Amino acid sequence: MAIPAYKAPSRNAYDIVIVGGAVVGSSTAYWLSQALGNGASILVVERDSSYEFSSTALSTSAIRQQYSNPINVKISQFGIEIIRGFQERMAPFYPNETAPDLGFKEHGYLYCCSPEGVEAARERVELQRSLGAHTVFLEPGALKERFPWLNVDDLGGGSWGSREEGWFDSMGMLNGFRQAARGSGVEYIDNAVTALDVVDRRVVSVRLATGETVACGTLVNAAGPRAQQVAAMAGLSIPVAPYKRYSFVFASANPIPGRMPNVIDLSGTFVRPEGELFLTGNTPQGDGPADYDDFEMHFEEFDDYIWPALWHRIPAFDALKVQSSWTGHYEYNMLDHNGIVGFHPEVRNFMFANGFSGHGLQQSPAVGRAVSELIVHGAFQTLDLSPFRYERVPRNEPFVEEAVI
Repeated sequence: MAIPAYKAPSRNAYDIVIVGGAVVGSSTAYWLSQALGNGASILVVERDSSYEFSSTALSTSAIRQQYSNPINVKISQFGIEIIRGFQERMAPFYPNETAPDLGFKEHGYLYCCSPEGVEAARERVELQRSLGAHTVFLEPGALKERFPWLNVDDLGGGSWGSREEGWFDSMGMLNGFRQAARGSGVEYIDNAVTALDVVDRRVVSVRLATGETVACGTLVNAAGPRAQQVAAMAGLSIPVAPYKRYSFVFASANPIPGRMPNVIDLSGTFVRPEGELFLTGNTPQGDGPADYDDFEMHFEEFDDYIWPALWHRIPAFDALKVQSSWTGHYEYNMLDHNGIVGFHPEVRNFMFANGFSGHGLQQSPAVGRAVSELIVHGAFQTLDLSPFRYERVPRNEPFVEEAVI
């Protein structure tokens, strides 16, 4: 794996050091820079600024409001607000060029529902609608009428996000946050954190691969799938590990008419349009932690598991040809699939922003803002993300989210 030449920091001390400069780290840097202005020095350490293997670049770049927990619905609603206004928000930081338009494709999500799961699905829809979401539950007949290409024979119905769900440009979001943070005085360096020095229950300094040691006021762990590596440097532990996800872009001999949503099958396989092509993936067989540098592709996942599921749910998908594929990593929280956001209760200046289990991109606007609020104000000011705090981890008290893909 090629890594750019490492770069040394310009100072020997920073008020805030953020480990990881992908979308969660850059969102955090952006919100901190807007809250603190020139009142604080902020360093972002990113091991590969090409982001070739980052979860942000390799994600399927989607956002939904179909969750079972109110806080996750609200986090996505804020994300939608940011996506819609992103170009205008970022414009001041692009004085000589056009700020990124995230190209939001508002096609919605369609969750297929088994006959046994109808009651729970209806309850989730009611919850989402009570919070302002536009989810509707469709009986099999109505589902077939709206999406005639769908096989509904074994379904009890489906929940469809008719508005404010879809997919967007992940790297546009990352690049916008990063550009705005740098334009507001945040320093980014290509480097790797190799050790943390902890004294009297505080991280006092960060050691870099280039040999420098920089003093640190607050340490933010935004290292994505490598989150546990960084936590261990401070003698801490979180149940977060990289889990592989395979994505396939394919062509179909038969087009799908109309405005196709992101379809989530009973099997866990998803599929959505990608221009004239289609993007699909699933939870792989034998799903478990991977090595940090393991991006080997398992092409058989498509032929053996994904295609049969697609063909069953959408019979028009009988003649498919894979055009491209890639492997990405989920920063998977093995406790409850939800993020860990907040300071460690003992190493008091160590901030977690980890474990989003495939939701990091869509949750990054709200998470970055929340981390900034905790650092600047000592408490959440807008969305209360208290259920995401670290303290639930040692107590082994999962904050369960039922709607996990």
